[in-house]
Amino acid sequence: MKKFANLLVLSFLIGRLRDDANLRYLYQGEPTSKTGRPQKYDGKVDHNNIDMKHFKLVSKDEHAVVHSAIVHSISLKRSIKVVHALYCNEKGKQVYKLCFSTDINMHASDILKSYQSRFQIASLYREAKQHIGLNDCQTRSENKLGFHFNASLTAINLAKVTHWLSIPKEHRRSFSMMDVKIINHNALQLDLFFDKLGINPHWPKNIK
Repeated sequence: MKKFANLLVLSFLIGRLRDDANLRYLYQGEPTSKTGRPQKYDGKVDHNNIDMKHFKLVSKDEHAVVHSAIVHSISLKRSIKVVHALYCNEKGKQVYKLCFSTDINMHASDILKSYQSRFQIASLYREAKQHIGLNDCQTRSENKLGFHFNASLTAINLAKVTHWLSIPKEHRRSFSMMDVKIINHNALQLDLFFDKLGINPHWPKNIK
């Protein structure tokens, strides 16, 4: 339980917020002389018109304009680092996307890169669950579970290497572990038939 508690303290979350996420600016002014609780927030964030007093420019190019700020999230009940990325869609209309991290010290570009890599990560785990048996290990030992998870994910990467390495990059299609399994299963079956029936597949008569 102690290890799990330490893991929760050290972990952080990266994700994407709704376009209408309820966020509030953090108050950055000087303390007032008024009695009562000090002011913590400085108004609601308008995502269509962000306040440049709080948001800082991260990058600007022909693809997107990126700003970031530390704000308070109502739903998460904590301060987060939010990245406001303004794009132009296919119709030429400006749209924004909101990414965030619960680690407020994380750089905005790292948040974007980490979130954009989620497709590769999700694809890797999906293939491992469906075809490699990532969830089928029945042991409870931490070391054995770790070995099983590493072996499953490594098998996916090795399958990608063997499947794509001989194909030029411009001709590569989307990877499917099911196709790789079928190809290798059929090859194994043919080798078994040749071995059991004593057939030489390299004879001119059997090549076809």
